[in-house]
Amino acid sequence: MRGQDMYDVIIIGAGVSGCAIARELSRYEGNFCVLEKSEDVCCGTSKANSGIVHAGHDAKPGSMMAKMNVRGNFLMESLSKELDFPFKRNGSMVLCLEEDKKDKLTALYEQGIVNGVPGLQLLDGKKARELEPNISPDTVAAIYAPSGGIVCPFGLNIALAENACTNGVKFYFHTEVRELDREQDGWSVKTNNGEFQSRFVVNAAGVYADVLHNMVSEEKIHIVQRRGDYMLMDHAVGDYVSHTIFQLPDEKGKGVLVTPTTHGNLMVGPTAIDVEDKEGNQTTQEGLDQIREKAGRMVVNPPLWEVITSFAGLRAHEDGHEFIIGEVKDAPGFVDCAGIESPGLTSAPAIGEYVAGLLQEHFKWKKNPEFTGTRKGILNPGDLSPEERNQLIKENPSYGTIICRCENVTEGEIIDAINRPLGARTLDGIKRRTRAGMGRCQSGFCSPKTMEIMARELEISQTEICKSGPESFILKK
Repeated sequence: MRGQDMYDVIIIGAGVSGCAIARELSRYEGNFCVLEKSEDVCCGTSKANSGIVHAGHDAKPGSMMAKMNVRGNFLMESLSKELDFPFKRNGSMVLCLEEDKKDKLTALYEQGIVNGVPGLQLLDGKKARELEPNISPDTVAAIYAPSGGIVCPFGLNIALAENACTNGVKFYFHTEVRELDREQDGWSVKTNNGEFQSRFVVNAAGVYADVLHNMVSEEKIHIVQRRGDYMLMDHAVGDYVSHTIFQLPDEKGKGVLVTPTTHGNLMVGPTAIDVEDKEGNQTTQEGLDQIREKAGRMVVNPPLWEVITSFAGLRAHEDGHEFIIGEVKDAPGFVDCAGIESPGLTSAPAIGEYVAGLLQEHFKWKKNPEFTGTRKGILNPGDLSPEERNQLIKENPSYGTIICRCENVTEGEIIDAINRPLGARTLDGIKRRTRAGMGRCQSGFCSPKTMEIMARELEISQTEICKSGPESFILKK
């Protein structure tokens, strides 16, 4: 039985919400752990999304979604400095392409004002095109939100997890929750990796959050898997737009956007296609055709000839289109963090703060005297001056060996990604931490050398190395 130690809180799910909660809890002297069914953090919704830090004008005033969005946006910049992950406040624009929809744009602007979004402006079509020359000539008006931003979703998720781990939170991977039983002093959490005991459980399981909630409560919730397809373009067109460009939202959300990324690419997407399979994240021709059509309405001649990959992610759309955050009424000690779809990435810092606050009200923990609120990411030699880089290579020659030519990733960065807290154990884990394999050739050249480094550092055979989850071996024995 894994749970011989009674945890104060078990968090189910190592996505961005679960890891944000874990990081906030690590400020206290409690006993905490995270259970994750996949092999790494950031393997579900958090790995495949737009990477947008939303300003906060879309959510209904007074909703949990609106409150968490605006607060999360406010916290993101300082958090990026504390935990050293890529973030840029590039600003966003919502385009109105038809005269008869200007009233809808104005209503969205006024909703943003009520939500407390700072600096919102209503622009006419001419001013919008001056701000962003490649938007559609059909633009008749736009909302400009200077507080909108872009973030590396992997960088944020991994930074939160590493910092939580450094501060004492335990992480168990390949650990899928199969049964939850209420006991006198807390919860018994039965998994494929043994049984865990905890006084409180936090349900941050993404598209599976309804499954876990419905195990313990008579008041059922329902989550729809809403697939979003994306196309990612090469660095060569990364400056095609400088702001994040939206159209007016529809009943399924904010719709297709065009945006730069923090790493210098251009991205378009997502679609909003409801699917039955909770693992159904395959792109489809239908989805990619939708992206082409809708992106073509927003910007002039989008450079889709520079697409280097397409991918899809699943959003956890709750029927009421609202974040469900709080202790379940008929399941004391069970805290939901469910229905976390867009703007969930933006909201994560605020969700972590809020849920940790709820738990602290119950437990009254003392502050963790060894808490460290900062973390340094993987050193990128490209960020150094020539003199500093030469000195680094002199001290550690591995930083002078380029492994991924497309993204200029060195051997030293890959070694760091493997050996740091919660280090990478798969090729995709390396990719999310260093970008090795994310460039134009999509790992066609760098993966063999990356595998050599992994085998050496982990002291395993290359035949044991997986691309992502179990059994996704690259080489046969």
